[in-house]
Amino acid sequence: MVELIGATTTKTGLKVECALDTRTYEKGVKVSDAEMASLDITGDAFHPEWNYTIKPRRRKA
Repeated sequence: MVELIGATTTKTGLKVECALDTRTYEKGVKVSDAEMASLDITGDAFHPEWNYTIKPRRRKA
């Protein structure tokens, strides 16, 4: 899968880089509704459950 993603290009010159993350992550970490609501997530028109953009949080001055 990593090779397939990494080989992606477009006619306009976009090149995708991909790397496998082999780290181990803790299971069962719960994210609160308030934490989810604080994220700037915009779903795409095509399969928004798979395709979405998460924008960085703005730094507090």
